[in-house]
Amino acid sequence: MPVAEVERKVLEALDGLGISCVRHEHPPVATVEEAEKHWGALKGAHCKNLFLRNDKGNRHYLVIAPVTRGIDLKRLNAALGEDRLSFASAERLRRWLGVEPGSVSPFGLVNDETRHVRVVCDQALRESRRLGFHPNVNTATLEISLADFERFLAWRGNFVRWLEL
Repeated sequence: MPVAEVERKVLEALDGLGISCVRHEHPPVATVEEAEKHWGALKGAHCKNLFLRNDKGNRHYLVIAPVTRGIDLKRLNAALGEDRLSFASAERLRRWLGVEPGSVSPFGLVNDETRHVRVVCDQALRESRRLGFHPNVNTATLEISLADFERFLAWRGNFVRWLEL
């Protein structure tokens, strides 16, 4: 399967940072439940990524957590000092991260030129040596080390906050 242009941008960014990854191809998956069927070869923590907006729609959050972690939006609202957080629309997802629904990933930050999106990472991710994310398409998963994930986030320059979700 040829590498999509959106994935190529991610791979080039990682290569430019000297970040190595392991690429796993799989059929298109839009949900964690679908993806679980294809995770046999992945050694790292399987992550879910939620793209949220505040009630006014002027702040957007990318929330990253292990798939096993339930995320209480009311508690997250309080921790972030927000009003009501809710899922952002597909249009907002395309505008800020340049990806389609089902392909949400921290690698979408390569498309956030203004560093608008705020990133919230679950502290539990730090218990894993490797993490798996879509490369902005839902037909593959890239595994990278936790240290390289943190390096990628620092390179992007978006606001990042680690919380116990």
